Amino acid sequence: MKFLKSACIEPMYSEIPFLDRFQAAKDDGFEFVEFWSWTDKDLDAVKAAAEAAGIGISGFNGDAELSLIDPAQKTDYLEFLKKSVAAAQKTGARSVTIHSNGLGEGGLVINDYRNLSDTVKLCTMFGTLIECAKIAEESGIQMNLEPLNITTDHVGNYLQTTRMAAEMTRLIGSPKLKVLYDAYHMQLNEGSLCDNIRRYADQLGHIHVADAPGRHEPGTGEINYAKVLSCLEGSGYSGLIGFELIPETSTLEAVKAIMKL
Repeated sequence: MKFLKSACIEPMYSEIPFLDRFQAAKDDGFEFVEFWSWTDKDLDAVKAAAEAAGIGISGFNGDAELSLIDPAQKTDYLEFLKKSVAAAQKTGARSVTIHSNGLGEGGLVINDYRNLSDTVKLCTMFGTLIECAKIAEESGIQMNLEPLNITTDHVGNYLQTTRMAAEMTRLIGSPKLKVLYDAYHMQLNEGSLCDNIRRYADQLGHIHVADAPGRHEPGTGEINYAKVLSCLEGSGYSGLIGFELIPETSTLEAVKAIMKL
């Protein structure tokens, strides 16, 4: 595989203490790590562990339990996002990931906002994303907007398709606001992975890999990752590939599958 690889060290390397996972990922051949939450971590220790291992931090979630689509949360959302950006700057992380809905324990959608019309949700999200792009450009920290599957892990999430995410980021036109394309989520929601990669390649800022169904390592499900990676390369994508997956049996076996790609 020609792309630089990032290991998501929340679900991977769970067999060992969190701060030991940076060195373990480096030893296994990853150039970067990423994780989900920053608020529950000692950021000085995180930075020190990454530096000691000689591994980069690609990013983490930037919005926690707050929502892009709730007009009443816009001010709080942007204030928390600024704190996330500061955390990224402190640790040397390259990006933060943002979502339409606030996510709780286990990634469950906190509120599906069925009381709000699609017009309110879409316009609120677009307007807040414009402000997110400004924060990204001023800080130098990339922001990646991630659609999530609504069939299995994030029932009730508003942003569900590559098209909606990419058309919004394309309209906003900021080089610091792109789409996080998670092939696992998008296989469950819409399929046509290579068609959508080709159509929206210019808007892809980060890629997540896990097989579907199951969210385990490549080779355990139905996605042909050799084709997907070839499509990404042919479409001009040059960013990182993040392996956000739950090892089917162990991290050791998952890494073996990843390194065969």
